[in-house]
Amino acid sequence: MPAILLHVLAAALYAGLALHFWRSRWRGPALDQPVAGLAGWERAWLLAALAMHGVTLAQEIFPGNAMRFGFAVALSLILWLALALYWIESFYARMEGLQMLGLPLAAVCVLLPAALPGQHLLANADSPAFRAHFLMAMLAYSLFTLAALHAVLMAVAEKRLHRGRLTPLFAGLPPLLTMEALLFRLIHVAFVLLTLTLASGILFSETLFGKALPFNHKTVFAILSWVIFAALLAGRHLRGWRGRVALRWTLAGFGALLLAYVGSRFVLEVVLGRAG
Repeated sequence: MPAILLHVLAAALYAGLALHFWRSRWRGPALDQPVAGLAGWERAWLLAALAMHGVTLAQEIFPGNAMRFGFAVALSLILWLALALYWIESFYARMEGLQMLGLPLAAVCVLLPAALPGQHLLANADSPAFRAHFLMAMLAYSLFTLAALHAVLMAVAEKRLHRGRLTPLFAGLPPLLTMEALLFRLIHVAFVLLTLTLASGILFSETLFGKALPFNHKTVFAILSWVIFAALLAGRHLRGWRGRVALRWTLAGFGALLLAYVGSRFVLEVVLGRAG
């Protein structure tokens, strides 16, 4: 099957499922019995989309024996991992609503590598240390993506609740305090992974990249993101930060993290037209 067709089919699966959730969860007034959780066929549909998306990523990241990872592939992989983690986590926790935010984004991001094929080849891709560093970074990105989407959903739910305009989706959501506990659980795990990512980058920079850790905008934004999330978690434990304060810090930290790699690759590949 042609690679472009796989991208289009995966996008169509995501978009079709997003349309279904919008019509069944997002529209209309709240029902007496809101839809609870994902139905079995909805899980199967999402799993099929994830499987096809995963095939496109394997083709894009591993062309032959090399490892290619540019701006478009990074966004595609982050959304794929975020939705895969959502699919797994939804068996154990109520995460309704995230699909309405994540599926349209995934439908766009799965098409990006076909539209903007990056040529940035990663050095030392065969190194176990590099692979561990790369895996931790991508997992941290994806968990923070889930946390950011969850924060947006909480902000919208809070506004809808105050205005008394509840759709079936918002009527079926857990209490805001439960959603907030899930948000900080995501942030705690993602923060540990981000810490390990930065530590491995600092400790093994000479081995992985053949030079000391460069002090550039990518490093600055990554450290800035770590500081923001560290301050958020400290504020949560020491001063009980919650509500809008916690949501703002979450989105600020995610924005800085997104600029660290994705933003730098976007400038190099799309704005400047450079592969390196």
